[in-house]
Amino acid sequence: MMPILARFRQFYEQVSLPLGRLCLRFGLTPDMLTYTSLGLSAIAAYSIAQQAYLWGIGLILLVGLADILDGATARAGNTASAYGTVLDHVVDRYAEFFILGGVLLSGAVAPVWVLFALFGMIMASYVRARAESTGKLSSCNVGFAGRQEKLGILLLGLLAQSWYPALALLQWSVIVIGVFSHITAIQRLIYTRRMLIGPRLPRRLDKRIV
Repeated sequence: MMPILARFRQFYEQVSLPLGRLCLRFGLTPDMLTYTSLGLSAIAAYSIAQQAYLWGIGLILLVGLADILDGATARAGNTASAYGTVLDHVVDRYAEFFILGGVLLSGAVAPVWVLFALFGMIMASYVRARAESTGKLSSCNVGFAGRQEKLGILLLGLLAQSWYPALALLQWSVIVIGVFSHITAIQRLIYTRRMLIGPRLPRRLDKRIV
């Protein structure tokens, strides 16, 4: 099961390619855009910590735009590299840490739920990275929810918190992100097992084969 938004990856990569060419004309490199997304995530975290949720939403959207543009620029300039991919993933994890750190400092969500969500997001990413590092899986981007889906849930939570703070919907969105992340980590682990060693046969069938 692939995350919903990941199914449209090829489409948005084609659509964003002209934007990548535009970035090249302005002298922007993929690494510059990657670091820009990191800086924007830190500013977004500060805004959220100050309970300026609408500013935080706008900045997170800019983080997503910079994340799209760095890949588009790499493809447009044919400068994609293994190191660039690693850098992009590392920066994405730091960006998630900054943003959830801002949520924690805002006081709108209990610390235990922020840690629950953050650990789940890290584990989902870790399982994918370890699975793909074996060299036997071209991609382990499977599971209930990917990074984009979880950021979308967080954006909805921030918007709801801005409009209806008494309902504490931001905390519920963080809880949902945590649950989805842990489910995704388990799904990726199961998928990796199936791809590397095959499905486990029932015990009775094992005995018959022997």
